[in-house]
Amino acid sequence: MRIITLLLTAFVLLGCSQDENAVGQKEPVDLSHDYFSFANTDQFVTEHINLNLTVDFDLKQLSGLVTLKMRRLDPSASHIILDTRDLHIDGILIGDPGSAGKEATFEFTRQHPKLGQALDIRLPDGLDEQRELLVEIHYKTDPTASALQWLPRELTAGGDHPFMFSQSQSIHARSWVPLQDTPSVRITYEATIHTPADLLAVMSADNDPLTPRDGEYHFNMPQAIPSYLLAIAVGNIYFAPIGKDTGIYAEPEVLDAAVFEFASTQQMLDTAASIYGPYQWGRYDLLILPPSFPFGGMENPRLSFITPSVLAGDQSLVSLIAHELAHSWSGNLVSNKTWRDIWLNEGITSYLDARLMEVLYGKDRADEERVLSYRELLQGLEEVAPAMQALAPVENIDDPDASQGSVHYAKGQLFLQHLENIFGRETFDPFLAAYFKHFEFQSISSEQFLDYLDQNLLTEYPGKFSRAQAEEWLYQPGLPADTPVPFSETLDQAERMAVSWAAGEVPVDDIPLRSWSPQAAVHFFNSLPVDLSEAQLSALDNGFGISQTRNAEIGRAWFTQVATRRFLPAYSAMEAFLNLNGRIRLIYPVYIALANNGQDAELAHEIFNKARENYHPLTNTRIEQGLSKPE
Repeated sequence: MRIITLLLTAFVLLGCSQDENAVGQKEPVDLSHDYFSFANTDQFVTEHINLNLTVDFDLKQLSGLVTLKMRRLDPSASHIILDTRDLHIDGILIGDPGSAGKEATFEFTRQHPKLGQALDIRLPDGLDEQRELLVEIHYKTDPTASALQWLPRELTAGGDHPFMFSQSQSIHARSWVPLQDTPSVRITYEATIHTPADLLAVMSADNDPLTPRDGEYHFNMPQAIPSYLLAIAVGNIYFAPIGKDTGIYAEPEVLDAAVFEFASTQQMLDTAASIYGPYQWGRYDLLILPPSFPFGGMENPRLSFITPSVLAGDQSLVSLIAHELAHSWSGNLVSNKTWRDIWLNEGITSYLDARLMEVLYGKDRADEERVLSYRELLQGLEEVAPAMQALAPVENIDDPDASQGSVHYAKGQLFLQHLENIFGRETFDPFLAAYFKHFEFQSISSEQFLDYLDQNLLTEYPGKFSRAQAEEWLYQPGLPADTPVPFSETLDQAERMAVSWAAGEVPVDDIPLRSWSPQAAVHFFNSLPVDLSEAQLSALDNGFGISQTRNAEIGRAWFTQVATRRFLPAYSAMEAFLNLNGRIRLIYPVYIALANNGQDAELAHEIFNKARENYHPLTNTRIEQGLSKPE
């Protein structure tokens, strides 16, 4: 019997609302349902939304209305349930497309610390026969909205204008729009955004590089997207082109540096389209955000949001751009149906971005990044509970932002690399292109992927790889015995150099750190033996100026070592690094290393409390969770 048969009868430990029996046991849960959403999507489904919002920096608030065009699936349904978090609802009108709306009664129900509040709306009388409904909701966001960060002018690059941006993934769109906040529902949208006249608004829609800066901006997204791809930013933003379909939005102080750093974006776009099928989103532009952006990038369609921490000055960290661009196929075009299936977004994308890096920058560079990803996965598997090590886990927790660490990235990448190795690129590339075409503009489950894989690859080439082997990747913890292990000769050399230098066999001046790639430097630091002396660390830091590096990935690796080893001469530089960067990946491991080195737990809290005003709410939540764990 296939593993999937067991999945459909599994009991899931849920933190969100589910019916319980008299003794408090959970009822069985259909794993195809998005248990991170309250919305009754089996009765109503949203097809289009229209936003009209005013941006108020003084109040840290978006205010206005959203109109949801909904289709009733269940003729007997009389309540619409939407997802919200800390929204202030001023009134709701419901009608059909051909008549004025009627006032609807509503209440917040099912409060949950992670999922927010269900907005239960009762349909007004007289709409029993209507299949299409317009739901007009007048509302305001809260200053603490988890998706929005309101930056004062002093925390921006120019220091003269404030900045606001959103981060809706995974379940944070509900904190700035009341809607069905689940990737299983795809919507088109329009928006009118009112801002201070000297600022520019951009969205995950059809941004016009030539739009006048007049304080009123209009957007249209004609392709259907999941709610987590709703995105907005407002600030002193300007545009510069890269190629015919690509360009950069950024504050003027970083615009030129970004244009240089990401000059290969158009080539990436063209290369990806040649392998995996047409790019279907019109333009592909990048928005460079202030340092507080909590992630490396966010694949908002037509406009990826990018951290400035990859502005290394030497184009050495552009794999991040390859990753966000690849999401235009795996994630945006074909999306995960629920957050249990997120590997379909991140794992496939990680495989695609490695392929793009190989084409554009060579196999050696791509292999270095594959090895680092693999090493991080091995470390992550030591920290993630076995039940959550599966690509499509059976169990669930109550927070999709803290579910699997990076397992769904790196393990998913290895799964696809394994398939490529078995079937060959000449077969696997057309398979992936056909997969994207078959499911375009749909949200699918892991089981739909498995069935498609079985029908269109495994049975086409019998005897090479079985469905049972694929199910092991999807549903079992750890890594299968035949997992492909990436190798990089340059990283292997860096590792040997770390051991030789630490043993006194090589003088510090003979370490070719300056000629190495940043990836090799990171691997060198991660390979240093645990018993290094402070004198050795000082010689290394003084010889190469590591504590002053502008490469954020080198900084992450180095300052994690600094904190772990209590290398006190670099503590002031470490604190400066933690204050400068707000990207979770960069600073979280440094805080945790500091808290767990046996002497500096109090210092970790002290530095965090000073820096937290510079961070996004998602960053603060993640670090708080990490620092609250026992050693």
